[in-house]
Amino acid sequence: MTIRSVAVLGAGTMGAQIAAHFTNAGVPALLLDVTRDAAQQGLQRARGLKPDPFFTPDGWKLITTGSFDEDLPRISDADLVVEAIVEQLDIKRALLERVDAARRLGSIVTSNTSAISIKALAEGRSADFRACWLGTHFFNPPRYLHLLEVIPTADTSAAAVNAVVRFADHRLGKGVVLAKDSPGFIGNHIGLFGLMLTLREVAAGNYTIDEVDAITGPAIGRPKSATFRTLDLAGLDIVAHVVRDLHARLEDDQAREVFVLPAFAEEMLRRGLTGEKSGAGFYKRVKGTSGDAEILTIDPATLDYRPRQAVRLPSLDASSAITDTHERVKALYNSKDRVGDFLRRTLTPTMEYAARVAPQVAHSVDDVDRVMRWGFGWDLGPFELADAIGLGADLMGADLMGADLVGADLKVRPYANRDIQVRRLVPPTAPDFLLLRSAKDRSPVVRKNAGASLVDLGDGVLCVEFHSKMNAIGSDTLQMLQAGVREASKNFAALVIGNEGDHFSAGANLMLVLLEAQEENWDEIDLMIRSFQQVTMALRYADVPVVIAPGGLTLGGGCEISLHGDRVQAAAETYMGLVEAGVGLIPAGGGTKEMVARAAEAMPPGTTDYLPSIQRAFETIGFAKVSASGPDAQRLGLMRQVDAITMNRDRLIADAKAHALRRVSEGYQPPARRTAIPVGGDAVLAPLKLGIHLLLRAARITEHDAVIGRALATTMAGGALPHPTTVTEERLLDLEREAFLSLLGQPKTQERIQYTLKTGKPLRN
Repeated sequence: MTIRSVAVLGAGTMGAQIAAHFTNAGVPALLLDVTRDAAQQGLQRARGLKPDPFFTPDGWKLITTGSFDEDLPRISDADLVVEAIVEQLDIKRALLERVDAARRLGSIVTSNTSAISIKALAEGRSADFRACWLGTHFFNPPRYLHLLEVIPTADTSAAAVNAVVRFADHRLGKGVVLAKDSPGFIGNHIGLFGLMLTLREVAAGNYTIDEVDAITGPAIGRPKSATFRTLDLAGLDIVAHVVRDLHARLEDDQAREVFVLPAFAEEMLRRGLTGEKSGAGFYKRVKGTSGDAEILTIDPATLDYRPRQAVRLPSLDASSAITDTHERVKALYNSKDRVGDFLRRTLTPTMEYAARVAPQVAHSVDDVDRVMRWGFGWDLGPFELADAIGLGADLMGADLMGADLVGADLKVRPYANRDIQVRRLVPPTAPDFLLLRSAKDRSPVVRKNAGASLVDLGDGVLCVEFHSKMNAIGSDTLQMLQAGVREASKNFAALVIGNEGDHFSAGANLMLVLLEAQEENWDEIDLMIRSFQQVTMALRYADVPVVIAPGGLTLGGGCEISLHGDRVQAAAETYMGLVEAGVGLIPAGGGTKEMVARAAEAMPPGTTDYLPSIQRAFETIGFAKVSASGPDAQRLGLMRQVDAITMNRDRLIADAKAHALRRVSEGYQPPARRTAIPVGGDAVLAPLKLGIHLLLRAARITEHDAVIGRALATTMAGGALPHPTTVTEERLLDLEREAFLSLLGQPKTQERIQYTLKTGKPLRN
């Protein structure tokens, strides 16, 4: 079974976003709802969402809308049909009966339900339908949350499961976990158990909402939205629906009684205080007396909103210096203050409960941890958490911890005094997952310093792995990049540059640059820039193919490195940009030079009008544009059409390695040196300066923005030249370095750098 086209039934919040993510994978989607207008409105709402569910601004054009009554027969053209309508069993069943009659035999049908029994939904359907029927529980928002719970039934064919798993993994970039057809599946069942315990603590007046969110966010390896901001984003009404379903369907009376919303939450529902979509939930945004936005917190006792309260919890402050999540959680759990009390009262029973229900919901304890990491953004799943705290064996028993419950077909395995039967429908995690990590486990690193390492990926491919804080680029990183090019040229067939962290690189070490500028060590700064330029040029002209593998933030110097690879293999979620203008500078590690060269290459053959192509590149740099995705980086010209995208970040390094080996097999030869890059001179410089002047007069930019813009324009024009001509790469490198040094010497640029280092935000001075 191969999936090339899809239909999504239901254009609500989830259905429209699921359709959007199919288009991100380049798969056309048919989006149907009760009426054609409803489907079109659902698509329009999705286009207005932030964060954007689409990779590129025109991604929505791959979606065709229609209605159930008029267009349902069109699902016969779809290889995959995803039902995503209202969470009511009878309504879903009625639609699925119509789907059974309209679908093509052998096409796969799934439901995006978060709680309803997959088996129950398929009752009464044809044998072919049941063989091709399963659950696919996407998490909201589907583009950004890695998890997809796949829920087969006893009737689902292995071929259908494998087709969905492979499609979701490779095309949609999902972390796929097979879940059992049990109430709430894995994630909602275990996640909401812990949430209910937390709500009880708040209802009893033991902890405030502000305290809970201070404890249950990054301090314990959870998202910044913590507990109650996450609830507002998800919608209290949606959570309440799943909680009530769990209460109704669980057979364990003791567990059932946990899944009951406290009275204050029920009253919030009655008043419509469901969260972000209603404008108020546990938090409410209002305009303060100063005119700025202010966040208020609900008082559970009165349901009145009050200003957020300062949280004073000593152990939280003390643990902030502990960078390792395992050690930090352990310290907080064992602390003797209110933080430790809260964690022991909520985490301990949650870990115990996860151990008790794991055989009922999952095929392995590792899958339970994966679900909570991938679907809820936890750094540690419940079993990993128990290990970190040191309670794994005590709470769950030695047989449970580390056990792999997935065996051969219908293998019976003793588990917590019960026998469970598991069918293996898909192979275990593939060897190309997290290749860099496994390579380091297999053999020692070739070379290492504080900023980066050289790792042998096997098959003649070397990797430069960044591992400084935010993978900021300093002298040690540059040294290892140079060493990587030399080592690969001597002993390897290809070089990959990448890592398996959250971000490729946040750019050059700005703090070091600022300190040197404040000391007026201009010769030292000039040497730093020259060193960076030498590295990027070495990457471009290496004897072996160099494949850059960016993902996450790829900013400033990180983007410049990507621009100089032979090829780029980018993660789909890559946020790439030359952002130096935001701190009062221009790219000087070869980035400006490379964008000029690419603009020249993009000019139509025979044209003498340099401006349109250069202006696009100028605006990309001057406005510090950052791509919204890997495909968007191609749209901005930061990646080329020959570059490639990896949807599943866990496969990025493996895909980059494969890309590098393909270049070897194609007979890679280093590119010829650019000795004659076309530049426009005054024919480009004059209109660019005029545009800057008009923006300044319209108060759309500041005076210092104009200074930066003119320096960038002069560099991209090839200097103050009277007419179009050609220049060498070295000339453009000199121009960008001179502009960088000149701008760095200005007080307003140094103010911008200081502000950004302090706040993480740009300053418009």
